[in-house]
Amino acid sequence: MSPPASGGLVPRFEDQGYAGDDIAARRRWIEETTGASLDQVGASTLPGEALRGNIENPIGAAQVPLGAAGPLLIHGEHAQGTFYVPLATTEGALVRSYERGAAAITRAGGATVRLYMDENRVTPVFVFDGVAEAAEFVRRLPEHFETLKAEAESTTRHGKLLRLEPRPVGREVMVHFCYSTGDAHGMNMIVKATDRACQWLVANTPARRHLIFSGLEGEKRAAGSLFAGGKGKKVVAGARLPARVCRAWLHATPEQMADVWRHTMLGHVQGGTLGYNGHYANGLTALFIACGQDVANVANSAVGVTTFEVIGEGDLYATATLPSLTVATVGGGTGLGTARECLEMLGCAGTGHAPKLAEIAAALVLAGDLSMGAAIASGEFVQAHEEYGRNRPETRP
Repeated sequence: MSPPASGGLVPRFEDQGYAGDDIAARRRWIEETTGASLDQVGASTLPGEALRGNIENPIGAAQVPLGAAGPLLIHGEHAQGTFYVPLATTEGALVRSYERGAAAITRAGGATVRLYMDENRVTPVFVFDGVAEAAEFVRRLPEHFETLKAEAESTTRHGKLLRLEPRPVGREVMVHFCYSTGDAHGMNMIVKATDRACQWLVANTPARRHLIFSGLEGEKRAAGSLFAGGKGKKVVAGARLPARVCRAWLHATPEQMADVWRHTMLGHVQGGTLGYNGHYANGLTALFIACGQDVANVANSAVGVTTFEVIGEGDLYATATLPSLTVATVGGGTGLGTARECLEMLGCAGTGHAPKLAEIAAALVLAGDLSMGAAIASGEFVQAHEEYGRNRPETRP
C-alpha cells in the first residue's frame, strides 16, 4: 500500500486523546488515510483512560486467540497446586503441545520449582580522561554506596538499590546498578533512580559524563551475561517422569528423549546458540501476551537451558533453567482487561504474586520442551502440526 497521502502526524487531540470519542475519531482518520476498515480494532472493551501510560495514539485493540493448557501440577515455594495456564497465540498446535507436556508432568507427580534470584538492573557507562581516573573511580565506588542508595531511592517508593558491580573497559566503566523491584518489572522506575545516582557521581567523581544505558544490562536482548542472573528472576523447574508415563503420554522412552537432547545439543553448539532449549520463546510469548507482560522481554527471558537425562532404573529427569526471567503482577499492562483476568486464573493478580508467576512460567516451559522433544523422538512432530497447526480457511468464491 502506498503511504498516506496527507503525510501528517496521527491526530493527538486535547490531553493526548484518550477519551472514547477521540479514539474513535483517530481510528476514522486512519481508515480514511489508509483505506483500511478497522471495525474489529474498534471492538475493544478497554476504556480509553485506562490505556494512559500503556500506549500512545490509541485506535482500539488487537485481538489474539486465547487458550488454556493444563492440568500442570507444581510444587514450588510460591506456586503450589494444579494450574490451567492461559496462552495467547495464533500458532496452531502450541497449546496442545504445552498441554501434553503439562499432563505428563502432572501424571508423574508434578514439577518441583525453586526461585534463586529476584532483581533487576540498569547498567550505565561512565567516561573518564584516562585509565588511571577510571581505576580510581572503581576503587572508591564502594565508599559512595550509601549516598548513591539514598539518591536512587529518593525517586521511588518501591525500588531498593542492592549493590553496585563495576565493569571497567579501557577508560570507561560500566556499572551494574542492581535493584529489588518487588512485584513490578520496574525498568522505568529503576532507570529514573539510576539516573539520579549517576548525576551525583558525575558531579562528585572524576567521571566526565554518563550514558544511562551501556547495553551490558541485557534488557530485551539475548546476551551471555544473562546466565549469571540479575535480569529478573532466576528460576529452575524439574520433574522426574517414570518410563511408563513417558511412553503413555509422550509416546517416547526416556532413552529416546535423552538421545534427542544429546543430538540437538550438538546442533545448538554448532549454531552458536545462547543456551539450549526447544521453544521457551513460544510458551513465554503466549503467556506474556495473555497476562499483560512486556512481551519484548521474551528476548532475555527465553535465554535458558533444558536438560534430559536417564536416571535410577530408567526414569527421565528433565529440568528447565531460566536465569533472567522478567515477569510482573503489578504495573504495566497487568491490570488491563483480559490480562487481569488471566492473572486471576493463575492466582497471580496483584501484589505479592510475581514469584509465583515466575515458578509457573518455569514449569510451563519445561512442559513445552518435554512435548517438543517427544514429538521429535517419536517422529510425530509433522503429524501434530498437520492435525492442529494448519489454518485451512474455507474456500470462498
